[in-house]
Amino acid sequence: MSVQVKICGITEPVAMAAAVEGGARYVGLVFYPRSPRCVTVPTAAELARMAPTGMRLVGLFVDPDDALLRQVVGSVPLDLIQLHGEETPARVKAVRDSFAIEVMKAVKVADGADLDAAAAYEDVADRLLFDAKPPKNVAALPGGNGLSFDWSLLAGRSWRRPWMLSGGLTPETVADAVRATGAPAVDVSSGVEDRPGHKDPARILAFLRAARGATPG
Repeated sequence: MSVQVKICGITEPVAMAAAVEGGARYVGLVFYPRSPRCVTVPTAAELARMAPTGMRLVGLFVDPDDALLRQVVGSVPLDLIQLHGEETPARVKAVRDSFAIEVMKAVKVADGADLDAAAAYEDVADRLLFDAKPPKNVAALPGGNGLSFDWSLLAGRSWRRPWMLSGGLTPETVADAVRATGAPAVDVSSGVEDRPGHKDPARILAFLRAARGATPG
């Protein structure tokens, strides 16, 4: 089975068109005001209309309240809610129960203890995403910082939920990352940009080609 790809942080129709052309399985729309990839609800709804049958739309949120979730879900046909903040397992369960949409919880990884902590989310989230833990400074974003973590931490690990690998992936590194981790799915954002928040259609297509040819080790 080929590796599934999520192109996250789409903000413009030209980038969405590249993701569609290249066969991305998932497209991420960011609803976090501090991110250079944040989109308004009307823009997200416009981009969602470009998605073909079979492409899954992911809304990325960071510690959202229910009011924001209701606003977005009411206008954008999300298939998956990605929680990328400090949400507890109880909060993840509450979001999943309240909105009846699959939830993917991002787990920020720096060492093996972070992976051990991910077990607490396996009973409440539909999917897990492993991303690099952000640097400890006030300017750092919860994700999309272009940083990777030690992929060997994931080697040989198994999970009861489907999972994705994220963090510092590029067209040049994604095949190595898949071989090292056995990732069934990968998520890229800054690695296909020519500047923060601006996707390069050529790099999107290159990433999708490289991921398609990757083989888990």
